[in-house]
Amino acid sequence: MSRRAGNAGHSTLAFVESPVQLLNVLEWAHARASGAGLTLVVLSPTDPMTRGQLRRMAELAREEGHTVRWEEARGGATAPFRTIGGLAALLRGAERIVLGDPFSRYVQLLLTITGAHDLVVVDDGTATMEFVAQLARGERLVRWHRKGGRPGPRDLLFAPVSTIARRRLTPGGRRSVEVFSSMPVEETPPGVTVTANAFAWTRDRFGPPRITKGADLVGTSLVETGVVDGDRYLDAVRALAAAHGATRYFAHRRESAEKLHRLAVGTGLEVVRPDLPLELIARRGPIGRTVLSFPSTVVHTLPLALAGTGVRVAVCDIDPAWLTAHASPRAQGFLSGVTGTARDVHRLPAVSAV
Repeated sequence: MSRRAGNAGHSTLAFVESPVQLLNVLEWAHARASGAGLTLVVLSPTDPMTRGQLRRMAELAREEGHTVRWEEARGGATAPFRTIGGLAALLRGAERIVLGDPFSRYVQLLLTITGAHDLVVVDDGTATMEFVAQLARGERLVRWHRKGGRPGPRDLLFAPVSTIARRRLTPGGRRSVEVFSSMPVEETPPGVTVTANAFAWTRDRFGPPRITKGADLVGTSLVETGVVDGDRYLDAVRALAAAHGATRYFAHRRESAEKLHRLAVGTGLEVVRPDLPLELIARRGPIGRTVLSFPSTVVHTLPLALAGTGVRVAVCDIDPAWLTAHASPRAQGFLSGVTGTARDVHRLPAVSAV
């Protein structure tokens, strides 16, 4: 049954590259609660797990009354030119642009084309915290786990586009900027409106879940992004599962198959690869009475999605000894901030290797 969540207007164009971004566009549209749908453009990645979750989320978006346009934006060397050319007319005619990843070079390039005066950045997890802080300080937009490194040749080549995009994302004159987020936003740039994402659509659409007696563990892609050492991570998961009696491990969509195989063999945990963002999986259930996580977006979003269910979310700190030699100099501080600012979670000390 179609349940049209809100009229953001037919001149509203949303760009997403991940299932979490698409979920938060749906949350934003639900919060607007005004009648008709928006046009949602999926800039499809190549990763099979991400594509699968995006397909499922696109089905939910259509059920809500939104138009979904799937773009094979990375399907070969000419794909970006075809995608941008095909979207040019929509971009020029849109009154409002909703985007999920202001750090994306693809999105930054699209922002140079649009003349929209109303820009909305929906949650992309912990990256949203960094985006708002960088915008407030007037810094170039760089993902937190890359910050501290020297710009590469591609960064320098793309710098003019990134500069224009940052200007477009800075409010002024007729241009308004809204950040729709469940994350704590401390450094708000002048003129930026921050709207809380309470996951009302998720709670309305799914659940309440059946709750099991045991514990579930949520995976992270910190190994894949080069922040945490793989062997240390495996030891930490093993120790955390043993200490709390966890039986299932919900994999992050970017975790490698090789790492997950090692984890399953080395810990005995049942590895689950969700077909939807974890907030929806948990709300749909079954879910453990305790959900264990390392510092990540879910320590902020799961308490909201599971409000009133009695599920306890617990977060385990990252020991500095787990970080790789290539980790950003500010990785430890950022991860501690993610944990320290989380509301309604139980904080666990870093576990020792077993």
